[in-house]
Amino acid sequence: MTQLLDAPKSATNSAAELNIEMKKVIVIEDQTIMRDLICQLVESYENMEIIAQSGDGAEGYELCLEHMPDLVILDIMLPNLNGSEVLRRLKAKNPKINILVFSAASSNSMVNRLLKSGVTGYIEKDAGLAELEKAIDLVADGRSYFSPRVVDAMRELMVSGGQDDSLESLTTREREIVQLIAESYSNKEIAAKLGMSVRTADTHRTNIMKKLDLHDVAALTRWAIANKLVDPAGGDMSTAEL
Repeated sequence: MTQLLDAPKSATNSAAELNIEMKKVIVIEDQTIMRDLICQLVESYENMEIIAQSGDGAEGYELCLEHMPDLVILDIMLPNLNGSEVLRRLKAKNPKINILVFSAASSNSMVNRLLKSGVTGYIEKDAGLAELEKAIDLVADGRSYFSPRVVDAMRELMVSGGQDDSLESLTTREREIVQLIAESYSNKEIAAKLGMSVRTADTHRTNIMKKLDLHDVAALTRWAIANKLVDPAGGDMSTAEL
């Protein structure tokens, strides 16, 4: 039987005294011990608080609508409503919500479905604690994190979809701009960094999106990760072997 839990936690006194804006987190995981461990880990961050938790997909989805979290840590194999459908519905309601999938399921078809739904990060359950901590930290901040096997699956999907030569279609400058966009630089920041006007930076961005047939920054970031222009853990991979 699935155990449902909903235990909002107030910001700690130290966080309040430091005037830290707490990020609201909901954990949706059907294995009680795993859910409890994730909650304990999240609560160790001074800027995050667990506002609700559940072991049921349908219940978890309703909790997200009710509490409007900044971060959802989501399993895929859930009773009543599977995690991929929870993700799809939440992203349809709020495209900016940050969702970290933490699951044992990582088939290419699953990865493809989650990417199309707009998942922010995807880490497998056999990852180490340090990797999970890094993933939570990055995704809570709106940055992407994908475990190595998921990145491999992303690459395979792009190759099978006929996009394997798309990297070669970009100029050296366009690759620079893709990397900066994926690293969350604005057009103004890109312009300053590369010594160009904001209008030129915006034109480059538009042309890149057209060349790659991508339609938002999240999709471009995933493309950059799969093509090893940026590190799935948030660092620069521009010198990595392709």
